[in-house]
Amino acid sequence: MGVSIDDVAAGAHVSTATVSRALRGLPRVSAATRAKVIAVAAELGYVPSPSASGLATGRTRTMGVLVPFVDRWYFGHAIEGIDQVLREHGYNLLLFSLGGYLHGQKRSFTESMVRKQIDALLVLSLGLSEEELRRLHHTEIPLLSVGGPVDGCPGVYIDDAAAATAATEHLIGLGHRRIGHLRGGVQDEKNFKVPALRTLAFEAAMTGAGLELRPEWAAAGDFTVAEGVRAAVQVFDAPGEPPTALFCGSDEMALGAMFEAQRRGIRVPEELSIVGIDDHDFSAPAGLTTIAQQPWNHGRAAATMLLAELGGAVGAARDTLMPFELIVRHSTAAPR
Repeated sequence: MGVSIDDVAAGAHVSTATVSRALRGLPRVSAATRAKVIAVAAELGYVPSPSASGLATGRTRTMGVLVPFVDRWYFGHAIEGIDQVLREHGYNLLLFSLGGYLHGQKRSFTESMVRKQIDALLVLSLGLSEEELRRLHHTEIPLLSVGGPVDGCPGVYIDDAAAATAATEHLIGLGHRRIGHLRGGVQDEKNFKVPALRTLAFEAAMTGAGLELRPEWAAAGDFTVAEGVRAAVQVFDAPGEPPTALFCGSDEMALGAMFEAQRRGIRVPEELSIVGIDDHDFSAPAGLTTIAQQPWNHGRAAATMLLAELGGAVGAARDTLMPFELIVRHSTAAPR
């Protein structure tokens, strides 16, 4: 039998992943380690298999993208931005969809990625456990999050706290004092930081303005139109006086609230102002006031960073705050 990569790793006293990176010319391997690996490989007569991963470049020229969903507005636009950059540079995109935030007790995407031999990984709007991060870092591939902060790796995202604050202060500035909140769902908050960041910022803005947080005016959705309708029903059916405005943690929930308000004959914005976050494709036609972000640009920026990292620019993949903008349309006005 010929010499294997395991033999080289044992002889150089490093992991097989380090041997692979050293022989493929990838970054994040010190000059001393690379020289040692090359020397041991030459001494043992190690020749990589032609099927391993493209001897000419030493790369699979494939970038992995890990998502909890593929049918949500943010994910679809971010993936499109990523794919455009990759195609421009001759790279392929390999999509790992978990089919939701809850995907069994054990997620097996790390083993799949090692088997597929991707060169880098983008994680979209998904928190990772310490064990998952440990296993991903063990592969020594560049890692970057998109859509929100993830402990243990840099990311590309907006300042969600500042965005939620801007939306809430817009309502307060119009004169609203009775403001309700449609927030992200429990499972969203367990698996990702963004929903909680927006909720905490809303509560802080309200408290800072001396306004009361009424629990009957708060309801959880899951960032979808259907759940926005359900959450709005809960708020509208609450006893006592109704809110004059709603801050929604996403445009899809805001659109759901608008549909339910229309069904009940609640006039927007004359009787109820509604503001969201995202600038969903349907927000402009619906006249929804929102905090706009551009996931297509987030995806392009993230993919560009990882390609630079793969090209040897150590540190190119870094925390990057993307811009957002308050767009005032017809769903918000001063209370009567």
